Amino acid sequence: MSGRAKPTLAELAGDLADEYRVLDAVVAGLGDDDWARPTRAAGWDVRDTLSHLCWTDEAAATAVADPDRFAADAVRSRQAREAGAAPDVDLGRGLGSPQQLLARWRAAGAGFLDAVARADPGVRVPWFALPMSPASMLTARLMETWAHGVDVRDALGLATEPSARLRHVCDLGYRARGYAFAVHGVDDPGDPVRLTVRAPDGTDWTWGPDGAADRITGSALDVALVFTQRRHPARSDLEARGPVATAWLSVAQAFAGPPTTAALDR
Repeated sequence: MSGRAKPTLAELAGDLADEYRVLDAVVAGLGDDDWARPTRAAGWDVRDTLSHLCWTDEAAATAVADPDRFAADAVRSRQAREAGAAPDVDLGRGLGSPQQLLARWRAAGAGFLDAVARADPGVRVPWFALPMSPASMLTARLMETWAHGVDVRDALGLATEPSARLRHVCDLGYRARGYAFAVHGVDDPGDPVRLTVRAPDGTDWTWGPDGAADRITGSALDVALVFTQRRHPARSDLEARGPVATAWLSVAQAFAGPPTTAALDR
């Protein structure tokens, strides 16, 4: 990230804690009808979305604090999915009420932050795709919490307000360029791309060489929405100049997993 030192673990943890608080403020007072509102994730309602976040935060805390237990849990999770189950969604559906899920999600987030605070910053944390550093794990959890928070707000008809925390989402999306091309089965031409993001405070965040012929510009909110496939590039304020920049936006994906077409109707 040009013009800014790499964030510390404490800074990343503080930003994730803020992201938790912002989403908590949205869901804390929901009634039963609101919890049951469908999101754009096929088959998921608001309750399922928070269940997924809760399950993943619990898994992340275990991965940091007890890698051996995480490895065993990951095997059981894979076997359950192969059998047609969805452990992340089943968790919430198996609880008695949304309020029980809310309490468990709060505890899961706190547990993950506590585990990271106790971790060696240089350790590699096992995860479902590839091992990560604690810093990368924090960034990934922030990105996913924010992105699913967008899903919840969209389902409730609420606007998503930009914040300085979106820098982490934009940074992750920029660094995931090679992965995004690969997971979509498209060759990355390799040419440099300059990404210029208009921050909420009116300044610019930049990545990539200033002299790059290919460029992407846009607001922090729309860059983050496109990188997390919550908005189609054509329905955003992003501008791409050059064939490599255009090709990248067509496959941009900050999250791990198979390629999706989730953004096509957004």
